[in-house]
Parts: sequence; C-alpha cells; structure tokens
Amino acid sequence: MDALKHELKSKIIEVLNLEDIAVEDINDNDALFGDGLGLDSIDALELIVLLDKEYGIKLTDPKEGKTIFQSVETMAAYISANRTK
Repeated sequence: MDALKHELKSKIIEVLNLEDIAVEDINDNDALFGDGLGLDSIDALELIVLLDKEYGIKLTDPKEGKTIFQSVETMAAYISANRTK
C-alpha cells in the first residue's frame, strides 16, 4: 500500500503540474481539496482521468468522487479494492 501511495502522490504532482510540491510534502491523510492541497473542480476531472488511464477505474457518480478524493489514503484504498490494471 505504501508503494501505491507514493506512486499516487507522484502522479498527482505530475498530472496536475504541482511544480512547487514534492512527494514528501503530501501526507497520506492531507485533504486534497480545500485547506489541504487546495485542488479545485478542474483538478478533480484530471484525477478522474488518472484513475481511468492508470488503474482502469471509471467513476460515474460524482458523489462517489467526493469520498474517494478526500486524501491520498482514501484514493489508495479505493484503487486497491477496485483497480482493473
């Protein structure tokens, strides 16, 4: 699971062009939206594409995304349980 979390942090930084943030700067339980990383709705769309491309997970319910994208921890748990790639 730790390897997946590290990989996720790297991909989030890369996909969202977070140039001023290093993998070590993101804690597993930091909020991705709001006070944490401060991501916005456009970033959420990018994360949905990331899940589809990298892990074969298609999100169809926006409410589901709110739960999944709370933190790297919640994303990793969801990916572990649902990945097809």
